[in-house]
Amino acid sequence: MSKSRKIKIGIAAGIIVILAVAVIVMKGGKKAKGGMPMGQEASVTVVRAEQPSSGDIILTTGLTGTVEPSDVVHIYAKAAGDVTAVYVKAGDMVTQGQVLFEIDTEQVETAKNSMDAASVSLSEAQSNLRRMQILYSGGDLSEQEYEQYVNAVKSAQLQYESAKLAYERQVQYSSVTAPINGKIESFDVEVYDRVSQSQDLCVIAGEGENIVSFYVTQRMMQNANVGDELEIQKNGTTYKAYISEINSMVDRDTGLFKVKAQIENTQEIAAGSTVKLNLVTERALDTMVVPIDAIYYSGGNAYVYLYQDGTASMAQVEVGLEDEEHAQILSGLSADDMVVSTWSSNLYEGAKIRLRDEVQPGEEAQFREETQAGEKTQSGEEFQSREEFQSGEGNQSEEGTQSGGTAAGGEDSKHAASQAEQEA
Repeated sequence: MSKSRKIKIGIAAGIIVILAVAVIVMKGGKKAKGGMPMGQEASVTVVRAEQPSSGDIILTTGLTGTVEPSDVVHIYAKAAGDVTAVYVKAGDMVTQGQVLFEIDTEQVETAKNSMDAASVSLSEAQSNLRRMQILYSGGDLSEQEYEQYVNAVKSAQLQYESAKLAYERQVQYSSVTAPINGKIESFDVEVYDRVSQSQDLCVIAGEGENIVSFYVTQRMMQNANVGDELEIQKNGTTYKAYISEINSMVDRDTGLFKVKAQIENTQEIAAGSTVKLNLVTERALDTMVVPIDAIYYSGGNAYVYLYQDGTASMAQVEVGLEDEEHAQILSGLSADDMVVSTWSSNLYEGAKIRLRDEVQPGEEAQFREETQAGEKTQSGEEFQSREEFQSGEGNQSEEGTQSGGTAAGGEDSKHAASQAEQEA
């Protein structure tokens, strides 16, 4: 055999060996279901498992509210006129019945004249009745005529009492008094001012505790109840409050429903302040819950993994409310089920799992390495959260296509090796 032919045969043999090794590596790189290499035994994933518990899930919504006095009285002018005297100012404390200011109304004089005229008419009627009574007693006046004088006195008496009441009312209107004990929050009256009837002139805040008022949607209102506790925050301090009133009529300006809550320690918050509050909008009390990390989603359906004799078994569940730590289970689980509470992308139907409490101290490092290795995707990237894992499911079809391309590449390598052997 010539030297050149030996060289060709050696080169061909080397190519065959290299291609054969490549084919073996490519075939060995294929993954079986569950992300494990074919021909290798599936690693055991260490998990925690627990039975569903009973608990509460309460969801809140952040809102803003305004602190107001519990008793607020707006004082209006009940009669038009000129202000003749002012006795208080904004910020003063007043007592019930205290005179705030006086108004010189034209109606007072008119009412007084009417009362005086009615008084004169009454006196004349009474005088006539006394004279006619003498005639009636002597038989010189019929009973019918006498009754006319009696009725005239009664009519004059009613007119006088009505005129007197009108006069007293006008006098009362001219002297404006405080209807409650409290603090004058606003006062817009000065001497010589001309005020009109029904003009808002003064606001008095009662001495009771302050309240916070806020507005909610109809859905929020349906989940709120009188007596519910709220958290009020102002300047970094948290206060407790309790819903005291829920208005069932829509506010014309906002289109929402007004709610009032009584605040504890209200002396520390000034009236008119804006505060933050957390309102309970949804709640599930004494309900079945599992850790939030136990919930997986696929195709819009929720499911959990159950621990059954060292094997993971999928169970579809109906999820209700969720908070940061727990999820409400409406159906799909019983109180005796052992729910895998450790989130892992290594889990699948039939996966081998082991409870962490059963792992011996000497085995921890081994299982830790296997579990960490199992957290790798086929592209070598780690899942950082179960949300990223769920979004990554859509990429599995692309990975399958890439695996198919590798297999096809292996067949091409076999064909190339055959050609090289023939040439040799």
